[in-house]
Amino acid sequence: MMFTDQLRHAQQINNSMLCVGLDPEPSKFPGAWQGQSDRIYDFCAAIVDATKDLVCAFKPQIAYFAAHRAEDQLERLMAHMQRVAPQVPVILDAKRGDIGSTAEQYAREAFVRYQADAVTLSPFMGFDTIEPFLKFNGKGVILLCRTSNPGGSDLQNLRLADVPGNPRVYEHLAAQAAGPWNTNGQIGLVVGATFPEEIARVRELAPTLPLLIPGVGAQGGDAEATVRAGLRVGPDGQVTGPIIVNSSRAVLYASRGDDFASAARQVAQQTRQAPNAARLPV
Repeated sequence: MMFTDQLRHAQQINNSMLCVGLDPEPSKFPGAWQGQSDRIYDFCAAIVDATKDLVCAFKPQIAYFAAHRAEDQLERLMAHMQRVAPQVPVILDAKRGDIGSTAEQYAREAFVRYQADAVTLSPFMGFDTIEPFLKFNGKGVILLCRTSNPGGSDLQNLRLADVPGNPRVYEHLAAQAAGPWNTNGQIGLVVGATFPEEIARVRELAPTLPLLIPGVGAQGGDAEATVRAGLRVGPDGQVTGPIIVNSSRAVLYASRGDDFASAARQVAQQTRQAPNAARLPV
């Protein structure tokens, strides 16, 4: 199944636009697991089990595993998610970006080693750095576009003098992603929730691409403004421009006690409800 079809299906059956980011930090683990990097799999698997019917995607961040020599635990986690939540696509948050044969190896890492359904990439070095990923049939490729970090404006908001209309960098990227770059029909874009007017601009330029939107809640993004800016629904009520609203820390670390999984589920339910409620007047 194509990534975009997986996403659409998961959003329908779980009535959710929520993606839970899996960013395991052992120092924040509950109880006796605190500080134990060999418990990364156990912690993340418990979160997955508690929230798998509430989400449209899971998003493990590879750095949190690699930093603790826990790539083997990530492999186990990917297999676990495929087993207990096969209907939920998994986005490997890797933000890779390199040339030629190196990009080919990163693509194999994401789609062969880890069996991810989609991967995040940095497109700064151009189309040839993402092309190897697009060769994997049906796999999603989600490009950084307009990020919510403070330094995002250093480059993304600059205007391009050599491009007709002098678009900003993020605007040009959105147009390329929606047009000539989208050779497999599975490209999406990362747009931070702290810039709803820029989410709307990206949606204007890329009417149907999935938008992965971090920053709701912890980074100050407003759920209602995010949904109104990014979600598009056709006259028949079907979603034509999907959004994926990511939440990580608020869900993962909802409790430091033995009830961490049930607390994570409660926060995930609340976080899912906010964008769903914002959609109602559409």
